[in-house]
Amino acid sequence: MEKYIIGVDVGGTKIAAGIITSDGKLKDSVVLPTLADKGQDVSLKQVFASIEDLLSKNKLDKSSIKGIGVCAPGPLDPRVGIVHNPPNLPGWREVPLAKLVKERFGIDTKVENDANAAAVAEMVWGAAKGYKNIFYVTVSTGIGTGIIIGGKLYHGNRGQAGEGGHVVINYDDEHGKCGCGNRGCIEALASGPYTVKRLKRELEVPSAVKSLVVEMVDGDLNKITMETIASAAAKGDELALRTIKQEGNLLGIWLGSMINLLDPEIIVIGGGVSFIGDLLFDEIRKSTHKHTINVFADKIPIVPAKLKKNVGIFGAASIFV
Repeated sequence: MEKYIIGVDVGGTKIAAGIITSDGKLKDSVVLPTLADKGQDVSLKQVFASIEDLLSKNKLDKSSIKGIGVCAPGPLDPRVGIVHNPPNLPGWREVPLAKLVKERFGIDTKVENDANAAAVAEMVWGAAKGYKNIFYVTVSTGIGTGIIIGGKLYHGNRGQAGEGGHVVINYDDEHGKCGCGNRGCIEALASGPYTVKRLKRELEVPSAVKSLVVEMVDGDLNKITMETIASAAAKGDELALRTIKQEGNLLGIWLGSMINLLDPEIIVIGGGVSFIGDLLFDEIRKSTHKHTINVFADKIPIVPAKLKKNVGIFGAASIFV
């Protein structure tokens, strides 16, 4: 009998769960709202409901499930499966998530940080397959990272390692206040929302250049997203192009230091912002090579993630591979 793995990706707005086959295929999936604003008990019920839905729809006996992997935003401790206090899951404080899921379903359950889990998934099934020393980055609402050394995740002393998005690259940037409380974290300078804010600041000055971005949102600057900027850049808009190049430069400055520290075999970049494509990646590579002392930096591939839309599900499932 084939053994499946259930992967559950718990986010601030939605829970995506899926069944992964032994050969790394997505057999079925379900997406439910997290309902995080209603508190811990309600959002936990949504986690349970997503698993129950998959088991019921696919008529799977618990004996056919190798394990349930759950990835969630940190901070958390993967060794004991406790989620400490994630900012985008209100009310979640010291939640023994692995224990609660295991007790509910009678199936072995493990919990991992979402970026860490994505890193493993890219190593097992994605762009980093065949590599053992990997630096994974996700650039979207925030910037998360996962470090793999010798084919194994590096968790640090208490499971808190890998928070690369909160490495400071410009501590006196007046606009760089990060959600973590520090100033100048790479997340506060190059994540999607902060990149949008940077472009909006340029549009708000009296001498602002004309931009397609304004037309695309009918003059409502609050509607600007990274998708808007990417679309305008694809049409040759000067401001949008400059904004994306600035983001690539900032990411490259930071990645140069990460290469100095880790000397990885490969860097994989995922998350919604990575969908911009060559324009962003070309700038990242150019900037990275200028900001590292590693003489072999040009031999380190910097590539887009392969597992895009379902990386959370695959990441959670990879805990049991």
